[in-house]
Amino acid sequence: MTATTDHGKERTDPLDMVVIGAGVNGAGIARDAAGRGLSVLLCEKDDIAQGTSSRSGKLVHGGLRYLEYYEFRLVREALKEREVLLENAPHIIWPMRFVLPHNRELRPAWMIRAGLFLYDHLGGRRRLPGSRGLKLRQCPEGEPLKEEYTKGFEYSDCWVDDSRLVIFNALDAQRCGAEVLTRTTCENAERRNDVWEVTLRQMNTGERRHVRARCVVNAAGPWVDRVLKSSLGYEGPDRVKLVKGSHIVVPKPYRGGQAYLLQNTDKRVIFVNPYEGDKLLIGTTDILYEGDPDRVAIEQEEIDYLCGVVNRYFRTPISSKDVVSSFSGIRPLFDDKAENPSAVTRDYVFDITDDNGEAPLLSVFGGKITTYRRLAEHALERLAQYFPGMGSAWTDGRALPGGDIPNADFDIYLDRLRDRFPVIPDVTLRRLGRAYGTITERILNGAERLDDLGHHFGADLYERELRYLVEEEWAGTAEDVLWRRTKLGLRFSAEETRALGGWLQSNYGGVAAGDVRNG
Repeated sequence: MTATTDHGKERTDPLDMVVIGAGVNGAGIARDAAGRGLSVLLCEKDDIAQGTSSRSGKLVHGGLRYLEYYEFRLVREALKEREVLLENAPHIIWPMRFVLPHNRELRPAWMIRAGLFLYDHLGGRRRLPGSRGLKLRQCPEGEPLKEEYTKGFEYSDCWVDDSRLVIFNALDAQRCGAEVLTRTTCENAERRNDVWEVTLRQMNTGERRHVRARCVVNAAGPWVDRVLKSSLGYEGPDRVKLVKGSHIVVPKPYRGGQAYLLQNTDKRVIFVNPYEGDKLLIGTTDILYEGDPDRVAIEQEEIDYLCGVVNRYFRTPISSKDVVSSFSGIRPLFDDKAENPSAVTRDYVFDITDDNGEAPLLSVFGGKITTYRRLAEHALERLAQYFPGMGSAWTDGRALPGGDIPNADFDIYLDRLRDRFPVIPDVTLRRLGRAYGTITERILNGAERLDDLGHHFGADLYERELRYLVEEEWAGTAEDVLWRRTKLGLRFSAEETRALGGWLQSNYGGVAAGDVRNG
């Protein structure tokens, strides 16, 4: 069978792999596979990272609380990956110190010390400072906290711009030869004559495209069971447990760049993290979810829960009226039958089936942002028998796009940007450098005055950056730009957002960048 599209495009040879889902796992697998020499097509029914991968707590971390559930292998792997990712993406990942106030009514101090000792040593920590005890009434980290909290602990983890991590993986997959199709659903896939016959449908136009592939990877996240049943013909029971996690954003009431990890009476922990300079990101909840993942939203009870935990520790109280933004995501956790949502494993599980040794289907269950790269490596290891000529693992020491910053030192690189583009405001240079790394120089190339950046849309978004996002990063709507490519939605007015959407419609027809590039 010849692969065709409604426009008559053809491909006579089967692809090696079709990956369904451009969240962090799907994009990571597509990148790894393409870099090993496989021909890959990555499709996503929405925008890149539109689901769970842009609605996380935005941390690259080992998962300190997972130690309580004896997830030592997962924590060790995550801690090792924390070091790898920090080295390979220093523009979007950076160290952060976390303060854990000791609450005498909850976990005893010896237990916390033991957990932090394991956390410091399980993963071969190289770049981050270790944990330490704090006398909260004698250090600035204790100033935002109530007087009753006199003792605390401090440890290291990392912040990550989660959606940009996914986008950079998709960009690198494309650089390695993969085709990336956004707003394109896998409508159907069937095994025929030792290959998969896959029907793709472009969501905006309804255009269908038929491709053949030697392998299908189902990395659809919360939709993994739905894809198995509706597109791939699976008739068994669901194997993911959907757990909703919600976050709120409020004004930041304290100075300093430290984050806080707060213990709650239900034995859960809540992160309070500096966010976008002058705000805090607070989360997350853990609630079993049985609804449509496309319609997930925060509920008032979750807002009250998060505010209640913060108010137990902080001097300055918060309430729902302080919430300037919020988001909810669905974690597609492998159903290990745990009754407590917080106890469900965050580890990943693969299911692989084939047809007499041909046309494998690999489905991904669970996982977390921190371990996505190792998950991709493990997935390719599981598929190696089907691709004997496939290249070896390569992503460990390879910087993500924009991450080739000398010595992985962002502050030194920011000084370089200031020297090269002295007319660009420092706040803009810092944001661009953090978002794009060394790609910033390509976006700003030739800019000798601010007007060279083109039309100003609001905050510090200019036409030069916007055209890059549409033409290179698959952005097609104002939401794509303001919430996943950037976080400028926090600073845009409703009128500015409408004007941005109108500009995109007038100049690009509201289509995604993949459609622009591919005609």
